[in-house]
Amino acid sequence: MSDPGAISKTQRKKEMLALQDLGEELTALNAQQLAALDLPEPLHEAVREAQRLNHNFGARRRHLRYIGRLLREVDAEPIREKLAALRGASRAHTAWLHRIERLRERLLSEDEALSEIALACPDADLQRLRALIRNAHREALENRPPRSFRALFQELREIFPEGKLADEPPAEE
Repeated sequence: MSDPGAISKTQRKKEMLALQDLGEELTALNAQQLAALDLPEPLHEAVREAQRLNHNFGARRRHLRYIGRLLREVDAEPIREKLAALRGASRAHTAWLHRIERLRERLLSEDEALSEIALACPDADLQRLRALIRNAHREALENRPPRSFRALFQELREIFPEGKLADEPPAEE
C-alpha cells in the first residue's frame, strides 16, 4: 500500500501552482519593494528576468514555473507575510489619500470644515486655505483648469501627513 504520510499528486500540484502564483505576485513589485523582501539572489534575479519577459507569453509562463521551483527551495511563508505587509501599507496609503479627498470636498462644500481644521491643527495656514477654496470655486464657475483644487489637496497633504489624519473632523452623515 501507499505511505499514509505521502502527499498526493494533486496536493503537490496545488502547492506548485500556489508557488507560481506567489512568483507572479513578486513580478508585479517594483525594484524598491522587491529589495525590501530580501530574497535569495537566484530568486531575485529570476523575478527581475520575468519582469523583462512581459512581451513573450510562453517564455514568461515557463519562467514563472522556474520561479516556482526556486520558491520550493526556500521557506515561502516569510515572503508571503512580507507581501501581505506591503499590500497593507499600500491600502493604508490609499485610504489616507481618500480621507484627504473627502476633507477637500468638505472644505469646498461646508464653511464650518475650515474652523474644524483650525481646531485640529492650529499651525495650519488658514489664510492660504481660504484663498485656495475661493480660487477653486472660481475656477469651477469659470470652467478653468482646477489648479487651486489640486493645490488645496497638496496643502492638505502637508497639513495632515500620513498617519496624522486620524484627527480628521468627523464627516456629517
